[in-house]
Amino acid sequence: MATDFLDALLRARRPVVMELKRRDGAGRDLFAGRPLARLVAAYERADAPCLSVVTGHWFGGTVDMLREVRSLTGLPLLQKDFVTRRRDLDRAVELGASAVLLTARLLARASLDVLVAGAVERGLTPFVEVATRAEVRAVPRAGECVVAVTNGDIASRERAPADLGRSAELLGDVVATGTPCPVSASGISGPADAARLLRGGYRGLLIGSELLRAGDGLPSWLAELDRLRQAA
Repeated sequence: MATDFLDALLRARRPVVMELKRRDGAGRDLFAGRPLARLVAAYERADAPCLSVVTGHWFGGTVDMLREVRSLTGLPLLQKDFVTRRRDLDRAVELGASAVLLTARLLARASLDVLVAGAVERGLTPFVEVATRAEVRAVPRAGECVVAVTNGDIASRERAPADLGRSAELLGDVVATGTPCPVSASGISGPADAARLLRGGYRGLLIGSELLRAGDGLPSWLAELDRLRQAA
């Protein structure tokens, strides 16, 4: 199970982790009255290789969201929350997650080592989020991890503007860790940004708010991404 999430992303024709997040950083509703079943079905029709489910309460999430999404789809699922203890990993397994978010900024090096090892032992892909070179270099066992550069600002709970330049700046360092799947996450505002990141060398993207805001226009959003990638 440890490689389910990672393998799905690496094999994907369009390597976009599509996220389910109830609210954005400013507290705006992203579901717009749509039930989880409808959103999951839309992502499945869009050939999502895997899904991210934000269970953190600061974005309106709950663990029940993850449990419900697991009941709706067989796709690999990433649990996005502040995972800080080994028992959080056990809970992720119980809820049906295939991967867990580990935020390097919030974890001491020793804690990150323990949690990465613990995730792998439990069959979970460690999805390690980094924002600086020092954080990138501290990622343990990177060959078994997704290493994701966050373009958002966790200190502001993603209320501040995203910085896509961070992904460009850190890509070389991330690749040097040996991760099979460097990912750019958050703040990707349109198909042009997404295509540029993939052309630049990222093996995957995590996109939430923009895909949810696209609503019925999701197929067109993704078709434009495909067109821009092919035009490069």
